[in-house]
Amino acid sequence: MPLTAIKVLALLKKHKEGLPFDEILTELGVKRRDRAKVLEEIRKLKARGDVRFLRGRFLLSEKTGLVRGRFVTARPGFGFVTPEGGGKDIFIPARHAQGALPGDEVMVVVNERGKFGKPEGKIERILKKGRAALLGVYRERGGAPFLQPFDSPSQDDVPLKSRGKLGPAPGMIVEADRATLTVTRVFGMPEDPGVDAQVVIRRYELRPHFPEEVLNEAAGIPDVLSAGAIEGRRDFRDWPSVTIDGEKAQDFDDAVSIRRLPDGGWLLGVHIADVSHYVRPASPLDREAFERGTSVYFPDLTLPMLPEKLSNNLCSLRPREPRLTVSALMDIGDDGRVRQAEFAPSIIRTAHRMTYTSVFKIFEGDAAEAKAYADVVPDLLLMRELARALRERRLAEGSLDFDLVEPELVYEAGKLLSVAAAERNEAHRLIEEFMVTANVAVATAFSEKKIPAIYRIHPQPDVGDLGKLRDLILNFGLTLPEPAKVRSKDLQHVLEKAEGLPGEKFVGLQVLRAMKLAVYSTGNVGHYGLAQVHYTHFTSPIRRYPDLVVHRILKGLLAREEPGRLPLDTIAAKSSERERNAAEAEQALLEWRIFRLLKDRLGDEFSGMVVDVIKAGLIIEVDEYFVSGLLPFDSLSGDYEPKPAARRLRPRRLRKTFDLGDEVRVILVSCDPALRRMSFVPAADPEESRP
Repeated sequence: MPLTAIKVLALLKKHKEGLPFDEILTELGVKRRDRAKVLEEIRKLKARGDVRFLRGRFLLSEKTGLVRGRFVTARPGFGFVTPEGGGKDIFIPARHAQGALPGDEVMVVVNERGKFGKPEGKIERILKKGRAALLGVYRERGGAPFLQPFDSPSQDDVPLKSRGKLGPAPGMIVEADRATLTVTRVFGMPEDPGVDAQVVIRRYELRPHFPEEVLNEAAGIPDVLSAGAIEGRRDFRDWPSVTIDGEKAQDFDDAVSIRRLPDGGWLLGVHIADVSHYVRPASPLDREAFERGTSVYFPDLTLPMLPEKLSNNLCSLRPREPRLTVSALMDIGDDGRVRQAEFAPSIIRTAHRMTYTSVFKIFEGDAAEAKAYADVVPDLLLMRELARALRERRLAEGSLDFDLVEPELVYEAGKLLSVAAAERNEAHRLIEEFMVTANVAVATAFSEKKIPAIYRIHPQPDVGDLGKLRDLILNFGLTLPEPAKVRSKDLQHVLEKAEGLPGEKFVGLQVLRAMKLAVYSTGNVGHYGLAQVHYTHFTSPIRRYPDLVVHRILKGLLAREEPGRLPLDTIAAKSSERERNAAEAEQALLEWRIFRLLKDRLGDEFSGMVVDVIKAGLIIEVDEYFVSGLLPFDSLSGDYEPKPAARRLRPRRLRKTFDLGDEVRVILVSCDPALRRMSFVPAADPEESRP
């Protein structure tokens, strides 16, 4: 930074109230001929956000509540800014967004205690646009072109200056240049085949194709393992191991094996594909994996983090083929406690590619399934015993067990027929227990050795959020201690008490919403939801970049190498952002298709649950479809007053009060799949129709 700029900042630090430009010149003793130079430096400081101009005075930004950050996660009516230096996300009402879109670098004036007691801000200016285009639905009014944008917190249409030469029809999804407001690309109508996936990929800036240099590097990797690749590895090819995944799984990066110990405990082997053997730091493959951060899974399309030769071949633990792995070997007592853990680069050869369904059938006593996998059935039954011991111990220590149902799209001959609850059984939980155990063991090793690493952290919830949760669950006869004293054990107790209640699903969702997001970090603050002091992600290096980095760190530790100077903070932040972006993209396409299915059912009656109250009315989640829509309060018979802060819709006269968690019957009256919005009117209330 130039000396003049440093002097200006030091001066303004002394004068908290700020100084006019002429006084700055006087204080610094600037000669007349240098006046323009100082002004230019101050302008640069202002552009960087270090200095702010307010009421004729220049002030330090930190003294005026200015924060630099990134605009993220826009929803109709609001968005958030993630501060550049970390800290709580800043809530931005639509009226204060100033046209910002997700990905924009912005400067925000912050009120640390906004309307809801949390940081709230107003975007002062956009420093750098994250994307050059606007994406949305093309509209026309009075012959003039407009764009209804997807990612703007404002619900107002954006006037376009030109349709361009593409001639879109109203209702089509288009892209417009953000600077010229001219249509530059037409995707088609929302219902056209493939448009939804194309739009989501573009909207979330995903990478559908690999650069040629990345594909060339992957193609150049030998298909056959060399003696040098195997040398120095533990050989577990004679220890029976299996992969257990879903029927539609494409990459198999974890295998498990087990052995009963003489004292009644178990030796558990968790073997993870050694992706780091093939993907070297700073190589084209590595740079591309870093940019992607994670694989993205759509209902009928996968965007892998690594090219297919690695993800579906060399790093996929195919049955009866030798594969390079990194193994976690854990000696576990009959009480589910890990007594000792060791790690080693290894080579394995899995016996079978099994599915959750087939393993669960064996657990349920299916004779035909047991016969098909007779050679590993004894091991599977041992694994079942161990998984139950691990789960019992984990829950006793306060780990939260969110058994929330997720949607699965049901297709027939390429046509979406229905939405079903994705099946989860004991085999799913078995693999989850083993993976959690391995992740904890690796993180514990890093922490004990005090080496720089990436952890998967889940910070404690805010006391304010726990207070709101405490008030909400009182309606269901459930209680929590004072917010400052709530432990994860207390929340797990609430989930257990809610089992079987009409509001079980709602209570689970509210507990989940009170939690903070789990993220990657170099600072180990533990994992609140799992009640673990040490936790990382080690088990999925094919599809998660942090896991690949964890493998490199672990192998360096085993080789007694000095820790390298990896940019771990940058990797953790980037990986957290890419993970969140991928999750939002997956949810967007899933919901788009569910809304498209519901659009054919306009006029039908549905059961639903009140999941939120906003100024416009009630947000209703439709049973069995996993999506929500608006029941406007002005569609309710009677005079209602919305009470968003109290999370209820209250009648001004003696009529029904609507609370969160209430079951309702509604009729679907509108549905927009592309915008993922729908609205209802109430179904006839039998109680009110009686004479």
